[in-house]
Amino acid sequence: MSEETLPRVVVVGGGTGMPVLLRGLKDLPIQLTALVTVADDGGSTGRLRNEMAIPAPSDIRNVIAALSDAEPMLIELFQHRFSVGNGLSGHSMGNLLLAAMTSITGNFNMGIREISRVLNVKGKIYPISNDNMSLHAEMEDGTIISGESNIPLSKKRIERVFLSPQPVQPLPNAVRALKKADLIVIAPSSLYTSIMPTIIMPQIDEAIRHTTGQVVYVCNVMTQAGETTGYTAADHVQAIRDHIGEKSVDAIVVHNEPIEQTVRDMYAEENAAPVIYDTDRLLEMGLRIIEGDIIDPTQSTLRHDNHKVASLLYSILKNNG
Repeated sequence: MSEETLPRVVVVGGGTGMPVLLRGLKDLPIQLTALVTVADDGGSTGRLRNEMAIPAPSDIRNVIAALSDAEPMLIELFQHRFSVGNGLSGHSMGNLLLAAMTSITGNFNMGIREISRVLNVKGKIYPISNDNMSLHAEMEDGTIISGESNIPLSKKRIERVFLSPQPVQPLPNAVRALKKADLIVIAPSSLYTSIMPTIIMPQIDEAIRHTTGQVVYVCNVMTQAGETTGYTAADHVQAIRDHIGEKSVDAIVVHNEPIEQTVRDMYAEENAAPVIYDTDRLLEMGLRIIEGDIIDPTQSTLRHDNHKVASLLYSILKNNG
C-alpha cells in the first residue's frame, strides 16, 4: 500500500496524554498528523512566550520527542531541562531550540518543521495556530480566570473556556488535515486546558463537526482537581459538545478494569478519583463505546498503554475500511 492510500489519522490535543498516544500510533501503517495546543503559559514556556512573543512550545516539544526516531541521546538532549541557578534555570533545551528555530525561519510552524526534519520525526506536527494566544475560563459563578496555568487553581466549576485575542487564526494545514481525516482522535489530557484550546479554534471546531471521518475521544482515566472534579465519562463528552457542537464526537474509548486501591489512595491525595463510565448515558448520547484494559501496568502513575490504545484505534479504521 502506497503512503498516499494509507488511512489518515489526526490526533488533537496536548498535555501528557498526547505523546503517549502518538508513541503507539507512529509505527502503524497510517498517515499520522498531530495538531497541538499552544495555549500553555507556565514555566519555561511562559517565559519564552513573554520574552519572544511566540506560541507555547512545551506541548510541541513533547510531541516531537514522542514521534522522533533519532538516537535516544539526542532525544534526551532535546528534552533536557536546565536546573542550574542561572539565566537558563528551568528552561528545557527543546523549548530553546524551538524558540531559536522560530527566530531563524521567522515562523513557528516552519521552526517545528525544520526541527522535526533534524530529529527524524514520523508523521506531521502542526501547532493549532501560529498566534501567541491566551486561554480564559468563565466559571459557573460568572468570574473570569485568565491564563491556562491559573484556571485549575481557582477550584471553581468551569462553565466554558475561550481564547484571546479574537479572532485567533488556525493554521491552514491543521484545518486541511482535519477535513481529509479518516479518523480524528481527541487525546486524553486536561479537558479544559489542553484539549479545549485546540478544538475551540474557529474553523477547527467546524472541521471536526463536518468531517466525514470518525471522531473518537480517548477518555481520561482519572478526574482532575480544579477541572473535572466529579465528572463522569459522559460529562467529559458533553463538555466537548457544549463547546464545539452536538455532532462533534462519535465514539469514546474507555478503560474498563477496576483501579487498585493503592493507586486510588495516591490520586485521592490530589483530589482525583477514577472517572465513572456511565454507560447508559453514553449510549443515550448516541456514542459508540470502545472499551478495554488500556492502562500500562509498568507505570507507577496511571498512564494509557500506548500499544493497547493504538491497537483499539486501528481496529476502528479496519472495521470502517
